[in-house]
Amino acid sequence: MGKTARMTGRTSYDPAEFPPFAVTVDLVILTVAPPEVRLLLVQRSEEPFAGQWALPGGFVGPDQSLLDAAETKLADKTGIAISRAHLEQLQTFGEPERDPRMRVVSVAYLALVADPAEPGEAATEVAAWTNIDDIDRGALGFDHNRIIDVGLERARAKLEYSTLAT
Repeated sequence: MGKTARMTGRTSYDPAEFPPFAVTVDLVILTVAPPEVRLLLVQRSEEPFAGQWALPGGFVGPDQSLLDAAETKLADKTGIAISRAHLEQLQTFGEPERDPRMRVVSVAYLALVADPAEPGEAATEVAAWTNIDDIDRGALGFDHNRIIDVGLERARAKLEYSTLAT
């Protein structure tokens, strides 16, 4: 008898007994263009929040690692090659109501880009660099305001204690 069966008294495991659950990655992509800090946002083409600005990201595929998914979304959604960015895991966000579709846990990544070139032509969504002070925080989808705040805090600290800026 398997461990799950011993603990629950069940003789079989049925994954359909559990509610739908997904994992996504979201990317806080920043660049410094003195005197501005700019954030790369994408305009969502699908519901939920179609037409609204949000962080680039998406669902993690069943055969993808979290880092692979983040790198793929960086390239696919924005056209930015991973070779142009410093990418690191930021934090996990898992509030039950953060996504209206189903229970979704998002692993956020911070990407710092030295060359603030326009998003590549390969981008699958409309993407734009925006001065962080000009973003309408009330118009962003999901819980992306919170993720942006955590990303900004990490970037500021990182630039203070590391040589990343140089």
